[in-house]
Amino acid sequence: MRRRGDGGVPLLLLHGFPCTSRIWSHNLVPLAEAGFDVVAPDLRGYGDSDFAPDDYYDFNAFNTDLTGLFDKLGWERAVVTGHDLGASIAIDLANRHPDRVGRLVILDDSTPALDDAFAAAGIPAANASSAVYDYVRRQGRDADALVAELDTPERRRRYVAEFYGHRLWCPPDAFDEQDLAFLTEPYGEAGRLRASFADYEVVMGTRPLSAPEMLDRPVQQPVLILVGADQVTKDDHVEQRCAIAYPEAVGPFWVKGAGHFLPWERPELVNRAIRSFCGDLLVS
Repeated sequence: MRRRGDGGVPLLLLHGFPCTSRIWSHNLVPLAEAGFDVVAPDLRGYGDSDFAPDDYYDFNAFNTDLTGLFDKLGWERAVVTGHDLGASIAIDLANRHPDRVGRLVILDDSTPALDDAFAAAGIPAANASSAVYDYVRRQGRDADALVAELDTPERRRRYVAEFYGHRLWCPPDAFDEQDLAFLTEPYGEAGRLRASFADYEVVMGTRPLSAPEMLDRPVQQPVLILVGADQVTKDDHVEQRCAIAYPEAVGPFWVKGAGHFLPWERPELVNRAIRSFCGDLLVS
């Protein structure tokens, strides 16, 4: 767990795949200096965290850990910022434990899974390109074999580095070799890579849940949404989905010149946005 600014406004930063808490390296200190008590944990199985003792890696399991962390830190509630998988966990946390989440910041186009509401509003289902999302099926249905193929630390790290490169989640010059060495280092361990595939097993229905997901309803808390414009994972209906999924939304705002990894690609903008969104909390 990374922490800065003890005593400030509680702010939780949740990473996703292929990241760890390291993706927040450019956010921790500036946000602490702005008046936040900033905590960026590694999710169970990721980075420096322990592996799941019960073998569950679903939203309820992650959020059981996180509410326990709140209790340990003495936080009654927090501003929760989520990116990628972390965004979905944040949505689940806001719905599962609404008394613990005051506001949300979503740094991609994630929304609750409101397919019926979206369809009723005439919003078409999102198109998942096989060229972009082929890894989901492999990681979700053939995880052990894939890890066995990636049989050296170098191969595992190279595999993870591809998500910052040719998969077109971000502009081609967003990460240099030093960045990639730092961000992929935790995945050199086979067990860490295998644990990160567990969420994809949940998505593909090959791993059981510890409890049903809480993505079946709109989020009632105030939500700030930032989306990097230069990525292929978004579609043309983000605004319409967000209007239904987040009744108290601010945004979505498009960040041009950036892709999926906003905490790293545009950290100054992300920090300013969070600071502005929570300005009243910082003053009080």
